[in-house]
Amino acid sequence: MNQTAKPLVETPSGATAAERGYSDDGFLGSRLQILQPLKGYRAGIDAVLLAASIPARSGEQVLEAGAGVGVASLCLASRVSGLQVTGLELQESLVPIARENARRNALQSRVTFVEGDIGSPVRDLVAAGLEPQSFDHVFANPPFYDPSAHSASPDAGKSQSHLTLGSDLEDWVRFACTMVKPKGTVSFIHRADALATLLSGLQGRVGGIEIFPLWPAAGKPASRVILRGTRGSNTPLVMRPGLVLHGANGHFSESAEDVLRHATALRLDQPS
Repeated sequence: MNQTAKPLVETPSGATAAERGYSDDGFLGSRLQILQPLKGYRAGIDAVLLAASIPARSGEQVLEAGAGVGVASLCLASRVSGLQVTGLELQESLVPIARENARRNALQSRVTFVEGDIGSPVRDLVAAGLEPQSFDHVFANPPFYDPSAHSASPDAGKSQSHLTLGSDLEDWVRFACTMVKPKGTVSFIHRADALATLLSGLQGRVGGIEIFPLWPAAGKPASRVILRGTRGSNTPLVMRPGLVLHGANGHFSESAEDVLRHATALRLDQPS
């Protein structure tokens, strides 16, 4: 698959990222340097936490749905050597940025980004090199809001990243479960109030579901959840202890720092 990216923006030699309309952001304690558009949706800690939770091993094939500029895919590939990751992204403008991010972090041989829609017919996905039931793990950070209940951002890219715009949460779940191998895992990070919808979509498709709350601070309601299931598993659903993100001083907790700064795996089955 061709990973040759055209120049992001035609600018004079030596132009800074800001002059090209991008920020140059450090992730995993600046282990990764990621270009992101200054305007539009920008990846944050959700992408890093989700990537840290994927139980992938060297030699496996992983698919990210809705890859954006590649933050989660690159975080995962950086943490797990020998892993092959494919990122599928709907927005045409973001795909070359994701490819450049892979190149500038020397991960282009193991991370591939392709343009495509999770709602495409299976034959179109196959034509793009995405075979159903061919990935050991599939993960996604789906758009958070239903456009019928929320006003769209004036920025088209940001709106497309935050609103479902034709693909609801059920579509994301269906896509992930179609692409994952038997005994493979599907993982999502989403708002805590979307948990019921996610569970409904996963019912009958996966088992061994694990719910992992992300608490903003001790004593506060969970703002996000990571949800993981295994195709073909009969193991009962389990609620995990979750992760407290901030301490009393407002700084990240030690466990959160380990994940966000030091590329530590986020083990859902271990207290954090």
